[in-house]
Amino acid sequence: MSFITTGSLNNSATAQGTDVNIREHGLPDSLHSSILNQERQFKVILPPGYKPGSAEKYDVMYVLDGSDWNTGTIAQVQHFVEDQGFMPPTIIVSIVEPDRNADLAPTHLDTWKNSGGADKFLGFLKNELIPYINKQYPSNGDNTLWGHSLSGMFVLYALVTEPTLFKSFIAIDPSVWWDNNYVLKMAAAKLSTLPFQNTTFFIAGRESDLNSMKIDTLETILKNNAPASLKWKLDVYSGETHGSVKFKGTYDGLKFIYEGYIKNMLFSPMNGIVIKDKPFKLSYYEDTTRIHYTVDGTVPTRNSPKIQQATTINGPAMVTYKALTNRSRYDRITTGLFTDEKMPKPLSNAKHWQHGGFNYAYYEGTWDKWPDLTKLKPAKTGITDNDFDPDKLPRKNHYALVIDGLLETKEEGYYIFGVGGDKGKLFIDNKLVITCDGDYKTSIVPLSKGFYPFRIEYLHQHEEYKLDWQQYLTPGIMESQNTILIPANLEYNKK
Repeated sequence: MSFITTGSLNNSATAQGTDVNIREHGLPDSLHSSILNQERQFKVILPPGYKPGSAEKYDVMYVLDGSDWNTGTIAQVQHFVEDQGFMPPTIIVSIVEPDRNADLAPTHLDTWKNSGGADKFLGFLKNELIPYINKQYPSNGDNTLWGHSLSGMFVLYALVTEPTLFKSFIAIDPSVWWDNNYVLKMAAAKLSTLPFQNTTFFIAGRESDLNSMKIDTLETILKNNAPASLKWKLDVYSGETHGSVKFKGTYDGLKFIYEGYIKNMLFSPMNGIVIKDKPFKLSYYEDTTRIHYTVDGTVPTRNSPKIQQATTINGPAMVTYKALTNRSRYDRITTGLFTDEKMPKPLSNAKHWQHGGFNYAYYEGTWDKWPDLTKLKPAKTGITDNDFDPDKLPRKNHYALVIDGLLETKEEGYYIFGVGGDKGKLFIDNKLVITCDGDYKTSIVPLSKGFYPFRIEYLHQHEEYKLDWQQYLTPGIMESQNTILIPANLEYNKK
């Protein structure tokens, strides 16, 4: 078991399941379009965790061909991708198409009734619908345009006509053959000069129809003309139909446009005290492909080294990690400070102490900060033996807990400790080693053989959090990264 797999946080608000009730059919809404001279219907699906009145803002995905089937399917796929940690919560705007030919086709073909109104429809999106959504719903201004088949062709048309209107474009099996490759010719002529701003473009195609849909031509144009500011990807699927490719294409497309997105940067130790010229290892528990780091406190760039599952650091450092994503809004930076302070020397013996667990004192009260316990009498005291469980304390919240005693160390070298839950602190010989606040923190310290005063101060204010304090690594098992519980026979309490 590693530090990251411990149950320090049991918070239902952050631990999402796959059966959250999302309103697949959306909230119906409409606005009158002066550009199209008609009332336009659309549906809005807000993130399941959205709370009215909250200051939270979200990306918006505009889904063309917004039938009930598309609305439900795309919402379910989006929620699954989010639930797996590959993208953030997102608003979905599903646009109902009363006349697909009129809205989506950029030119008129006699065999396609009413075709040729794409320019007006794009004006409606830019000047009416998007401003309306930004005003009425909690949008942060980062937009994605999704389309399939004819609307997939419109996605390419929007990309070359309004390259900065959307942050990302997803075209599923797009009909770019339209009107003798009309939009492809536009792309070939304009693509290299367009002012993209770290834009992403994902295309899904079927192996059997790449040529008939002219997606192979689109790929050639992108290879020859796409500027560096447009990051694009074509995924080709075998054994899929024109309709079924929507599932896989949407899933892969959402993962691509948010590539590098992570909820948490899970590394250990997160900070601590180290010895000059004595290397230690940092462990990173997630996908390392988009994480770069530095050891001098500077902000990592794409040219900085990539983190490994285990990275050796030589002595004191300020280690900075940065997750570089396809959406810079979601780039994440985390820093760990490793100093070369001196640790106190241990006691050579444990006279007047007995092993079998630390002492603990439990106090009841409602406090905003750590109380002055010298003026309070504990409601309960005891020993942290094998039967001790914070969940079995009289209260589930609004209490303070002090755990203290002597920790025996049998080896000399680096130790890593972890503390998680609500508000907690770990002191070794009165030196503050870890501070946590609704999260889980780890710290490395060099210890000698002997007995160290060990104390945890914990303020529990929220029932959904769980105190986790006994996991540690000793020098002998450091390489394995498999944590163990501090053995009770190494925990000493006052006789």
